[in-house]
Amino acid sequence: MADNSQITEPGPVRENARITSLDLIRGVAVLGILLMNAVSFKFGDAPYFNLNAGGSESWLDWSVGIFGEIVVDQKFMGLFSLLFGAGMILFIDRASIKGRRPVLLNLWRNGLLLGIGILHIMLWDGDVLIVYAISSVFLIALRKLPNRALIAIGAVVFALSMGAELIAQNIAETTDASLAGIWNPGETPADEEDIWTPLLTGYFLRGLGMILIGAGLYRTGFMNGKMPAKIYQQTALIGLAIGLPLATVGVIITALNDYSRDVAFIGQIPNTIGTIPASLGYMSLIILWNNRAGNWLKEHLRAVGRMALTNYLTQTLLGVLVLTTLLADADFVNRSLVLAFVLAVWVLQIWWSQAWLNRFLFGPAEWLWRVATYRSGQPFVRRRD
Repeated sequence: MADNSQITEPGPVRENARITSLDLIRGVAVLGILLMNAVSFKFGDAPYFNLNAGGSESWLDWSVGIFGEIVVDQKFMGLFSLLFGAGMILFIDRASIKGRRPVLLNLWRNGLLLGIGILHIMLWDGDVLIVYAISSVFLIALRKLPNRALIAIGAVVFALSMGAELIAQNIAETTDASLAGIWNPGETPADEEDIWTPLLTGYFLRGLGMILIGAGLYRTGFMNGKMPAKIYQQTALIGLAIGLPLATVGVIITALNDYSRDVAFIGQIPNTIGTIPASLGYMSLIILWNNRAGNWLKEHLRAVGRMALTNYLTQTLLGVLVLTTLLADADFVNRSLVLAFVLAVWVLQIWWSQAWLNRFLFGPAEWLWRVATYRSGQPFVRRRD
């Protein structure tokens, strides 16, 4: 169960009562997902999955793309989803202790998140907030299950996403459906969008599965960083030793088949299988780092995590403004330059998150969400003693 000693007081969580491991994991995760999202800002969906579909002009571009497919793709979104499940349980526990109605308050809170996601998807179609908002209903319904049951159900739900990938592959092989805009360059024809149904279903199932796992895992105390270091070391070693080689297999399968539509979706399955162990491996490494002596970078990354919603939304704003709009017709932009854009955004967000929180208690999006959740004014400016 959660450590309720940290959540007994109303209002903002005190600085010395925050679960710093969650802040750090969230900060690393929100920066990490930009590595893949930025590809779709510039090149669309097809080059996100298919390294041969665009943006790969040199050996450096290919190296960047392969690194992303093996080390980044699904893993950091997996971390983000695990944390959403943990955050929901933490919110419910806090609301219960304060004497509020946690279920209704959580439904309202995530209804607001759904609205944010709808606005976000109007700007960019890679939004994940809608998935999280809808998934919250399932977690609320299952929240009283034992930790192991939540984790097991989450793993099963996640595994079902591979069935959706198999269905998508079957459609690609047995019909003349165009994969333009999905696997091949170009726009998806209006009459060829049926293949998106299994793909989006799989996307939802992966998110929901990781959220359920995250909720169960949080209640075991794993995410708080209080378990023996040996557990995190073993989880990191085993998780990465399984997850990253599986992702590598997926890259090899698609490359050896010359990025053919014959492996467009089944080639993603090894990476999908490896997502859970790799995400847990990354989480363990971050927790081990968090438990060591503090330093400048760690403090700034925690600030990034405390402003995760603001930073996630501003990544989209910057990506759409720079990569989708200003550089829309720039033929010289490749994966390497997209990586340079990502690094620039990282520097900006690492700087502004700490600078903002030195003056304010919440990020702007977090504060607005909080005000709307409680339907009352909330403290915002940090008081100077």
